[in-house]
Amino acid sequence: MGYGIKNPFMHKFPPENCLIEIYERPIETGKEEVLENIWTIGGENGWYFGTSLWKIRGFLDRCLGGIGYRKGRNHPTELRENDPLDFWKVIRADRDEKTLLLKGEMKIPGEVWLEWKIHSTLGGSQLTQSVYFAPKGLWGRLYWHLVKPVHRVVFGQLAKKLTQQP
Repeated sequence: MGYGIKNPFMHKFPPENCLIEIYERPIETGKEEVLENIWTIGGENGWYFGTSLWKIRGFLDRCLGGIGYRKGRNHPTELRENDPLDFWKVIRADRDEKTLLLKGEMKIPGEVWLEWKIHSTLGGSQLTQSVYFAPKGLWGRLYWHLVKPVHRVVFGQLAKKLTQQP
């Protein structure tokens, strides 16, 4: 059963003028295994890659007056709309559609979303992991370009780890 809403925060998603990073990976395991990996990410389970980097980012967020890395989920394997997930909030969690959309709650010069979608391809299945950033002003654009090299490593490896066999 899906627990999601299509668009609680704006009429169009992603918003116009959004900066987007997309990471696509073929699925080496079954779709259900990858979906389970996605549904259990964060909290006590960590982030499959770079959990310590996520915690550092949370510490910096806390120093800036944000919520920090609250290391939390309401349930270890289930996600529902509005659930907390470390410093993210669940916007859409639809197992049937194999889609999870999170909105960042950290202090940054803009708004950020992280989305995973699993879909069939001619050769099998694929994970598409997308990061959307709606910058606020020049500082938002500068911030995005400064963190992009770190994003490439962290998000690239995260997508890889989600789709690999253990």
